[in-house]
Amino acid sequence: MNNWNFQELHETPSQTGGPYVHIGLLPQQAEIEVFEYNYDNNLLKNNPQGERIRLEGQVFDGLGLPLRDVLLEIWQADTNGVYPDQTNPNFQGWGRTGADFTSGFWSFNTIKPGAVPGRKGSMQAPHIALVIFARGINIGLNTRIYFEDEKTANAQDPILNSIEWAPRRQTLIAKREERDGEIIYRFDVRIQGENETVFFDI
Repeated sequence: MNNWNFQELHETPSQTGGPYVHIGLLPQQAEIEVFEYNYDNNLLKNNPQGERIRLEGQVFDGLGLPLRDVLLEIWQADTNGVYPDQTNPNFQGWGRTGADFTSGFWSFNTIKPGAVPGRKGSMQAPHIALVIFARGINIGLNTRIYFEDEKTANAQDPILNSIEWAPRRQTLIAKREERDGEIIYRFDVRIQGENETVFFDI
């Protein structure tokens, strides 16, 4: 039995993400082969049911400059509003990507999620959870991506409605367009400054 004196133990100091965190977790992007299985930005490998979409955007710092060494992960429900587990043969609901080293653009190929149950019988509008890791950030920044063509569901979403200042809710809305027959949702993240994205303490 260990005789720990917890009064002598101190919290480990936090550290910001280093400049190579995205390479460590996405070595293939740097043309390095390390892992037997590499996570990526394509969630459509097994032809899942639902509307195929492409999410894309950039992450901007407080000066309005795009970050080019940022790592992004998404987690979402399927088209029926069910969060799949990693053994689901059709859709795993989780993806990881890094921003392009030159432009800072990132993207995910996925399906549009369905509405999911919330607390106390409420329903949450279709959305995708997004977490961002980058140099100078000591914890992942958690936010959500909602869809501009889901106005009715968005107006009733309990999380969006918990944001007291209504204009700030727009920082969580992805803009829809069609390009060469593909449905695109553009979602830019602003770490600081004017129109800073709403982040959640999770």
